[in-house]
Amino acid sequence: MSAGTHATWHWATPQAQKLLATGDLGAILRFYRSVHGLTQTHLGQQLGYDKTYVSALEIGKRTLDDVGSRRRLCRQLRLPPHILGVTDTSDTDHRAMVQFGESTIRLAEIARQSGHASAAVEELWPVVARLEARVDDGHTEREVLRLLAQARVGLGVALGNVLPEERLSTAAHWTAKSTHIADYFDDPVMTSYVLRMHGNELRKAGLTGAAVERLRRATAVAPTPDARAAALPLLARAAGALGAADLFDRTIDECHRLLDSVGHTSLFNPFALHEIRMRGLMSTGRTREAILLVDCGPTPTTAVAPQWRVIELTTVARVRLLGGDQHGAADCLTAATHEATVQRLPHQLQRIVRAADDQLPECRGAAEAALEALKQELAA
Repeated sequence: MSAGTHATWHWATPQAQKLLATGDLGAILRFYRSVHGLTQTHLGQQLGYDKTYVSALEIGKRTLDDVGSRRRLCRQLRLPPHILGVTDTSDTDHRAMVQFGESTIRLAEIARQSGHASAAVEELWPVVARLEARVDDGHTEREVLRLLAQARVGLGVALGNVLPEERLSTAAHWTAKSTHIADYFDDPVMTSYVLRMHGNELRKAGLTGAAVERLRRATAVAPTPDARAAALPLLARAAGALGAADLFDRTIDECHRLLDSVGHTSLFNPFALHEIRMRGLMSTGRTREAILLVDCGPTPTTAVAPQWRVIELTTVARVRLLGGDQHGAADCLTAATHEATVQRLPHQLQRIVRAADDQLPECRGAAEAALEALKQELAA
């Protein structure tokens, strides 16, 4: 992290958080000067005070008793006014923005997991824009930066659901914008979360080597078994796509060992892991093993996200085609096309087109027609 960024984000550090909690004006001024490399004279020029007055404020011989002076000082230092005991409209708006942003990010994730990724994108765009505008204006409190990182990740992941494959780099771009914030915070939970979501979008964009690197880091820094379990399936998918058979096997085996000891999620559950194993076996040249698994899959539960049914149907269709079962493959792709259309998942329709190829022209044609309709909708 550069010194310039450190100076810009000075109020987001743990040290600053403890300092701001005290409301000690003198300590706040000293900290601000230290971060920006300012003398008392320079700070006085910025605030409109002379050096003697700044010195008196720092050692507690003078105080700012009037609300107007405190409000002006907070504006100059890019601090929320409540830090110095001032409550005004802008501070109320700031607190409301943070609360609104937190709830919007939670609801958007629920919408995405429920198969409504387009609605999630529509909710997250204005939140990201508002938070970025606040940061660009110099207001870089810890809660704002953390919220911005979460909103960017949420937006990137939602875009990764609704964009066609040729535009998936856009989704990876948005998740990438959160990685430097996570690194700055030095918070293992946050770092692992951001890295695993960014790594998954890189995989979807075809950058599998970079995806594996990010996902290995996400797994390594995960501070709890649950956090590790959240990263492992994504690492297995990326390792399979890269053709790294040994890494894939080790990762998927660890996933299964953890199934009975951690909570199941929309990604970490027997149904999703079965699909990941089949796809990984095919990608690493073990088609026969994948065929043996095709009819042994667990039943989906409420923990499984709707889009995973589309993903699984397409993978099963590919395996059935390799096993010579064209009728069974066609049934799977027909159902997958219907679900992908309902859920507005263009890149899943592209997977269906590739899976059907020349062997199932009717299925390919139906998926291509649905994909074209979705692309026209996106263009509009």
